[in-house]
Amino acid sequence: MKRFAEETLHGWLKAPRRKPLVLRGARQVGKTTLVRQFAAAAGLGLCEVNLERHLYLDRVFESLDTVRILRELEALGGVRLDGAMLFLDEVQATPHALPALRYLYEDRPELPVAAAGSLLEFTLADHGFSMPVGRIRYLHVGPMTFGEFLAAADPEAMEEASATDPDEPSADAVHRRLSRRLREYLLVGGLPEAVQVHCESGSPLEVAAVHRSIAATYEDDFAKYARGAQLGRLQRLFRTVPRTVGQPVSYRRLDPDARAAEVGRAVELLVKARVCHRVSHSNCSGLPLGADAGRRTGKLLFMDVGLMNHVCGLDPIGVEAMDAVRLVNEGGIAEQYVGQQLIGLSGGEQPPELHYWLRNARRGNAEVDYVIAHGDWMVPVEVKAGSSGSLKSLLQFAYEKRPPLAVRFDANPPSLQTVRHTIRVAEGTQPVTVRILSLPLYAVDALPRLVGEQRRRARGEQ
Repeated sequence: MKRFAEETLHGWLKAPRRKPLVLRGARQVGKTTLVRQFAAAAGLGLCEVNLERHLYLDRVFESLDTVRILRELEALGGVRLDGAMLFLDEVQATPHALPALRYLYEDRPELPVAAAGSLLEFTLADHGFSMPVGRIRYLHVGPMTFGEFLAAADPEAMEEASATDPDEPSADAVHRRLSRRLREYLLVGGLPEAVQVHCESGSPLEVAAVHRSIAATYEDDFAKYARGAQLGRLQRLFRTVPRTVGQPVSYRRLDPDARAAEVGRAVELLVKARVCHRVSHSNCSGLPLGADAGRRTGKLLFMDVGLMNHVCGLDPIGVEAMDAVRLVNEGGIAEQYVGQQLIGLSGGEQPPELHYWLRNARRGNAEVDYVIAHGDWMVPVEVKAGSSGSLKSLLQFAYEKRPPLAVRFDANPPSLQTVRHTIRVAEGTQPVTVRILSLPLYAVDALPRLVGEQRRRARGEQ
């Protein structure tokens, strides 16, 4: 199955000062398969070594003797490194491989070196060294986006979704087809094994078996890197976070039996390991959004919408009987889905960051689900599961921040309109005008293109 990150890997390979590449991401998101597919497409031999199977190599890496290191790896991989690519899989199993990447870069700059690992932060937390900053490059890999899911399940529909345009709405039949595919994605998610089983069998029960296996694998993994109370805490959080998506983080609610500081440390590990993602509150006073982001106020997303539904106990047979609006209203599924897609659009070069806006005031609270930056534009993004819903928070944001464009995701076909309204403020009422780009939930991948077009039009460009 095609992953859009392959284009990034091709750019990395051609870079004049190519640094070792570390693929970071949660387990089962397809990091290993991505490297294998890329090497085949680039015509490179692949010397692949799974470090979990050769734990003695940790002592070899600790020597920092690159001649010795490469000799061992070449023998284990069974491929000569001249004209080939070196791939160290499960790099977290031999922690001294991480600082050794610096010396591979310095001594063998012509050798393409990639490494991949899950839960790296668990390993780094127990060792007295850090990643070799400045001498490696990161690629953050997440689950398959809805666009990648369509590329595997329905390529023609993928082209229709990516071409979404409010000026030229698709036919009703296309809209219904894409909405049906979105429903499938909300159940299956973007973990490649689940997507493959869905494409091959179409059986929700077989997909549920994959999710069950992956969830068990995660809990087993925690046992490798945590003990005692911390192990139990991580396992509880893995089961609890999916039920709190879209809600303000409350450490007491996440784990009532633990101290807030202990829960906070466990949450931070899961965030760093990409098992969940933090959505940080921003006052949205200007760009970058993270400049005034608050650490004490925030929300959490889970790693994948399909696995989230499984952990929450949504039975695939019962889900099949739900109508589309009820489905996306269950447990913040729509907010999880849109946030997951926005992370997938980040390109993988930087750690994923999401922000939202919250105003607590005596005259009424307002919350915008996400706020994104596109060039010099700050764009609020509201997620509405059904085909209708209040714009109260979006209008409040528009009044206070004066964005040139706002985005609303819902179940309707795309549209672009100027909304004029009045809102209540301390002085009484005030008029507010905002340009709203309304997009169907299946069109998140089209968001950068459409916002870019609006920016060009605002500047008078074609």
